[in-house]
Amino acid sequence: MGQLSFFSAQIDRPTYDDLAGLLAAHGQAVRSDIGTRVSVVVADEWRAHALVEEIAETGTAAEIVRSDEGTLIARTAHAPEFDELYRRWSAGAVKAMPAGWVPTPRALRMWVIAAGDRDGERFLLGLDPHAPEMHAALATALMRVGVAPTLVGTRGGAPALRIAGKRRLTHLVEYVGEPPTNRGAAEHWPIVVF
Repeated sequence: MGQLSFFSAQIDRPTYDDLAGLLAAHGQAVRSDIGTRVSVVVADEWRAHALVEEIAETGTAAEIVRSDEGTLIARTAHAPEFDELYRRWSAGAVKAMPAGWVPTPRALRMWVIAAGDRDGERFLLGLDPHAPEMHAALATALMRVGVAPTLVGTRGGAPALRIAGKRRLTHLVEYVGEPPTNRGAAEHWPIVVF
């Protein structure tokens, strides 16, 4: 196993801006009179629990709820601390990536937890199918941190950024750190096959 980069998510200090990783995936930010709530629907319990732990590290309350349809949702409390994040990631009523956004290691880690999965020897980072105008910009954002992806699945309704190749996967793993300790996380976490 190689040495972790000093940019690793496990070394960086958590900030509210790290929740941008949820918005890069299919998460939503909703503004109200008492502040903004950031939430994301997740497919697995380990993802919900891991995200609540990551969010709590920023110093804000988080919870897991089930929708009326039974899907798991990890979400923050309403907090004015997220209002700026909402403003930056909104263009009117539409979610939009801020120009020039560079994901922090913790933001990318949250993205991987919320919407990442192995695809054989490759790794897929899920994208919001309701925000297709962000897909190319998010690919460029990953290139800024040395993880050049390929946009896939745009016609099938499951858009994702595919990361392939030893060098790119190694960089991704160094950037996001070790998998969460939640049962089930390791089998979905990016790995480098030698």
